[in-house]
Amino acid sequence: MSAQATITIDLAKIAENTRRVCAKLPGVTVVAVTKVTCGSPEVARAMLAGGATALGESRIENARRLRDAGIAAPIWLLRAPTPALADDAVSVSQVSVVSELAIVEALDAAAARAGLRYGVLVMVDIGDLREGIMPDTVPAFLAAAARFEHIEIIGLGASLTCYGAIVPDDRNLAQLAELTAAAEKQLGRKLIISGGSSTSLDAVIHGTAPAAIDNLRIGEAIVLGVDPATREQIPDVELFADALVLSAPVIECNTKPSIPIGTSAQDAFGSTPHFEDRGLRRRAICAIGRQDAPPEGLTPLDSRVQVLGGSSDHLVLDVENLPEPPAIGEAIEFLPGYSAVLALFTSEYVGKAYRGE
Repeated sequence: MSAQATITIDLAKIAENTRRVCAKLPGVTVVAVTKVTCGSPEVARAMLAGGATALGESRIENARRLRDAGIAAPIWLLRAPTPALADDAVSVSQVSVVSELAIVEALDAAAARAGLRYGVLVMVDIGDLREGIMPDTVPAFLAAAARFEHIEIIGLGASLTCYGAIVPDDRNLAQLAELTAAAEKQLGRKLIISGGSSTSLDAVIHGTAPAAIDNLRIGEAIVLGVDPATREQIPDVELFADALVLSAPVIECNTKPSIPIGTSAQDAFGSTPHFEDRGLRRRAICAIGRQDAPPEGLTPLDSRVQVLGGSSDHLVLDVENLPEPPAIGEAIEFLPGYSAVLALFTSEYVGKAYRGE
């Protein structure tokens, strides 16, 4: 019997996924991204044990959680801090992505106060239209950023697929490599080429990306074992897709009509739901809702169970095809997708259980 919804994290599988990713990337450093787990120190340690050279975080609070847990590995901030948070950023991380000179200036001042040099990865927009300067502005940006005494430009980077769903390919990644080669001539030294995140793995592993790319920021492939562009296994890389499993207890199980009865309106979230008439069906309700995870991000481990939807506090399942109705308090298990993992780790109402430490 289960008391509450709980996400179980298999740290041995996280470490092994990291190991297998790193083994496929000779000459490429891996920044393992912990942001989907809200900076879980346990997950971070597993990633480092698997061969990651640094950790990636988007929120300073999560980076501070890692530091407070005694993790000394380099941390990259994958979302630029606001100028007001520059001192906090410098205190918990070694590198930040940047695309605005005002933020570079704030980080320079914070680094001066801390008595150190701080690394920045200049982000270039090569098509996805999230963060990044436009390619034709790179020389001027680098010239301006290079004047700050306490800032070290470590390289150029790009983000793909996360917003515009643009897939990394030989054209856009080649553009990033060419821009970096020109930047190296401008600055007179070697620079990192950070060629994206988990969606770049396939291109880098199978040689369709430029050989010059020497850094990737990998989160979803390690944590969920899939390519975020397809939500499928990456060819030739056997990764565990069940390192994270959600269990949620049943609080009701009854046979009911498959179409609601009465005048239809909007649901609690402003949508107008549609239902298929399948007659009377046995359905179960689990003690987890949209406040904890989007129902569409949950895949039952038992294929005979179907997610019908949910409200803020309830997850509604079709369990007609199970040989026996689940008992009250019995846990139903799910594989959570990326959107669900984000919410599950953020929710204080979902338990976190680690195994394989």
